[in-house]
Amino acid sequence: MLELRNMKKYYNPGTVNELCLFQDFNLTIPDHQFVSVVGSNGSGKTSLLNLICGSICTDAGQILVNGKDIAGKKEFERHRNIGRVFQDPAKGTCPSMTILENMSIADRKGSCYGLGRGKNKGKAGQYQELLRGLGLGLEDKLEVKAGSLSGGQRQALALLMATMAPIEFLILDEHTAALDPKTAEIVMELTGKIVEEKQVTTIMVTHNLRYAVEYGDRLLMMHQGAAVMDCAGEEKARLRVEDILQTFNEISIECGN
Repeated sequence: MLELRNMKKYYNPGTVNELCLFQDFNLTIPDHQFVSVVGSNGSGKTSLLNLICGSICTDAGQILVNGKDIAGKKEFERHRNIGRVFQDPAKGTCPSMTILENMSIADRKGSCYGLGRGKNKGKAGQYQELLRGLGLGLEDKLEVKAGSLSGGQRQALALLMATMAPIEFLILDEHTAALDPKTAEIVMELTGKIVEEKQVTTIMVTHNLRYAVEYGDRLLMMHQGAAVMDCAGEEKARLRVEDILQTFNEISIECGN
């Protein structure tokens, strides 16, 4: 279980541009829940992910994983139990390394590294089967460098690599935003399949309202560092894109837009 308690985060403290984005923010995400997060630019979506992953530090509050506070842990320490896929497909893989090399490293995430070979050819057949499940023809390209793949192929590979080793949380930071519509659909289908198979707790930030409605069993709408909409279970299942748009419009009018 992930719990954020009394979270506070200030940007540009002590200046005329000081901004308190999160003020005593609280959020609880049970194990195995798939949460879609939407909201306008500056609403706190990516900041929420960065706080959980340790990319930015909290100014106050607790981040509890199964009752243990990890707010003081470094980013690399947290990532032993977190898989993250970024908006930029180039961030999830090493372009100068082959698919086999990338997958070998991802497979050993959290393990101790010695002076042995990083590439595990003994698992090539296993990796091919995982790649075949993507349906993108990557199973025959183990020796191809990741940098030569298309954006969609790299993002699908990054998604697969993020979940190869056992993790507690999968963080998806607008992971389809840089893809063309057809490729985005493929990656989202893969996302739904992987999350269901792995039963991993997932937080997905997206600007695509249809994806937010169709995927996951909970939806959060962020605005100025607060959750203005929180739907789960049957309420989430009944949610329509039009319902989210209505709330967006109401917020926009309140802000004078």
